Amino acid sequence: MLSEGSSFMKGMLMGGLFCLLLALLGSFSPGIESNQEDHHHHHVKAPSKDELKRLSESQMEELSQQVRVYCIIMVQPKVLVYWATAKDTWSKHCDEAVFYSSESSKALDAIDLKEKDDWSRLRKALKHAFDNAGDLSWFFIARPTTFAIIENLKYLVLAKDPSEPFYIGHAMKSGELEYVEYESGIVLSYEALKRLVHVFQDEEKCPERGRALWKLSEEKQLAICLKYTGVFAENGEDAHGKSLFNSKSVDNLISDSMTNNPTNVVEGCCSDLAVTFSGMSPNQMQVMMFGVYRLRPYGHNFHDSLVFHPPEGSDND
Repeated sequence: MLSEGSSFMKGMLMGGLFCLLLALLGSFSPGIESNQEDHHHHHVKAPSKDELKRLSESQMEELSQQVRVYCIIMVQPKVLVYWATAKDTWSKHCDEAVFYSSESSKALDAIDLKEKDDWSRLRKALKHAFDNAGDLSWFFIARPTTFAIIENLKYLVLAKDPSEPFYIGHAMKSGELEYVEYESGIVLSYEALKRLVHVFQDEEKCPERGRALWKLSEEKQLAICLKYTGVFAENGEDAHGKSLFNSKSVDNLISDSMTNNPTNVVEGCCSDLAVTFSGMSPNQMQVMMFGVYRLRPYGHNFHDSLVFHPPEGSDND
């Protein structure tokens, strides 16, 4: 009996040690060959109104024409309603919007990548976008459940050089790995995507099929591959430090603010220049489209310093 109790205690001890080992491994991320070991994600801020005032009209016009966005929207037939809604709403404001699917669909046009694995499919989509972007130098990766305001994205990167590596969104941290949350949308500059496509060829640093004991999400695998190339996650914020990329819907953010900031709900909710919201139904996306692009208070002029013109031939709002 004593022997059985001893064996049971040994089993408990071994099980506990194994769980501890898994917990430690869960917070571990592969060692990265980089000179920026102490790097922590910094904050990419949209320009302030005062900064824009220093630019001439010709400079602002030139900048607004140069910032052009290729939208990479990852879809599957099982989210057909969201797919159709994204196509009918915010994606019209991209300079190029391409839908990438796991399989063909007769209902809507998309690039059929013939790939079931999420990470492998994302890799193929990014490679296709890089090869077919032409002179577009900013890339926005989103799911169809994300609602994006592309003009605000353009404003965020207005003064940024796409020949520098930028990897922007809602920056998160898991163990030692800093990454941009997929649900809120991911922004890559041309240089960042160029480095990423190059490291895709290195199976040791950026394997297409994971070799870990557990399966990493696409957002974390993307961050690991980018980190090998010296590209790190950056948090997109407005001039006041408010996050621009949201993983919640507007009504959820307002509800949170009513609880946390009951005396100043609007100020505590979200940025006036928010780029993305998530977790909305297709109907809520349509309402959002109406509120963002169509509803206007008569006689009120926002006096924006510059205008982002719609893509040529677009039927956007």
